[in-house]
Amino acid sequence: MSMAVVLVHPEIPHNTGAIGRTCVALDLELVLIRPYGFDLSDKHLKRAGLDYWEHVRLAEFDSWNAFLAERAPREEQIFLFEEYAARSFYEPAYPDDAYLVFGRETKGLPAAIVEPLAHRMVRLPMRSGHIRSLNLANAVTAAVYQALRGQLGG
Repeated sequence: MSMAVVLVHPEIPHNTGAIGRTCVALDLELVLIRPYGFDLSDKHLKRAGLDYWEHVRLAEFDSWNAFLAERAPREEQIFLFEEYAARSFYEPAYPDDAYLVFGRETKGLPAAIVEPLAHRMVRLPMRSGHIRSLNLANAVTAAVYQALRGQLGG
């Protein structure tokens, strides 16, 4: 199994489409956890993913618990990305089969996911105090490249 990006309750189709395109480029699975703020047939999702969307290795789950039940990830596979995490995303060593988990654009990850896994949270450091967070698609791309740093080789 290879690394996967997990989007929990994504709201904006443009972001999900762009993230899908990144997943195709890096041969990663995209895991979506319902509910979504859009329909997968949304033209904005398809436009952001261009003609690559058909190549996305997509898995969908009705809930976080359904994802956990089917995939049964080891705790050390899970990395929760939240802007308020104490640990930088530069610190961990990411296993080849890591799940990089991101929450919805407006509210982040639900407390029910964060609370039992708070020690698995990481953040993307930012130098400016003028913004709270990055665009989800940008954050996912930065996180994936960092997680794959040792595997890409240029």
